[in-house]
Amino acid sequence: MLEVLSQKITRRTIQIALGVLWCVDGALQLQHRMFTAAFANQVIAPAAEGQPRFISGVMHFFIHILLLQPFVCNAIIALIQLGIGVLLIWKRTVKFGITGSIVWGLFVWYAGEGLGGLAGGQTMLLMGAPGAALLYAIIACGVVPKSGGGKDTAQPAVWLAYVWAILWLGGALLQLVAGQNTTADVAAMISGMSSGAPGWLAALDRHTANALYEQGNWVIALLVAGQAVIGFFVLVPRRTRAAAIGAGIILSLVFWAIGQSFGAYYSGLATDPNTAPLVILLGLAILGAPQMKLEII
Repeated sequence: MLEVLSQKITRRTIQIALGVLWCVDGALQLQHRMFTAAFANQVIAPAAEGQPRFISGVMHFFIHILLLQPFVCNAIIALIQLGIGVLLIWKRTVKFGITGSIVWGLFVWYAGEGLGGLAGGQTMLLMGAPGAALLYAIIACGVVPKSGGGKDTAQPAVWLAYVWAILWLGGALLQLVAGQNTTADVAAMISGMSSGAPGWLAALDRHTANALYEQGNWVIALLVAGQAVIGFFVLVPRRTRAAAIGAGIILSLVFWAIGQSFGAYYSGLATDPNTAPLVILLGLAILGAPQMKLEII
């Protein structure tokens, strides 16, 4: 199935999908609470906690700007994100959309997401590392429109496979960091996501957390190994690569449900669907990319 799907995936397909996601982000930015101080104080400020000064300083300056005119600033952010989405979807303006996705994505990743929490050391793929905004920028770089009519110009960039490898191998390493390397640590994080969630989702979080509490740390070892395998095997011949991407997509969907609560869409302060949809889009882009000339095995 993935092999058949790969033949239909082009740069244009990914550009449109990226544009749709940006439009979703822009629409989420139009929620009522986003036009109040809650956006700065309850979304960005918590992300600045525990960050090195070179990150938190920029984030607090951004928070200060937002608090000066919450309504106006949020309206501008919403328009920017909706604009990027429209530019990506409309073929004639896709180059401007790509530029906007890269520039705005990197800005949001730094000033809004605090580098996805990577510098603070307390984040993992399950909970949304490395930050959705970074993936918006990276995927955009991989589908920059190219001149010419050859097949290679229509396919996503081959180097996206190395991004996938770094993402998942890095995720395995993050899982080993103190504070998130035991089942009790992970269970506590998942349980915390149940607060404010709809009944069915809160129940899923609680049941998952309770099940983890009853298990040993072999679960963490399995999770680390799984992420490492998904990352490594994308660098091998195509059929095995497709299997690794398929496994990564499935695990991303699991993470999206129990770790990322589908972007906390119910909170009224969700800014994006979180990283899982972007990881899935990255995987699909790799399926449509040319076969790598240099493979590990």
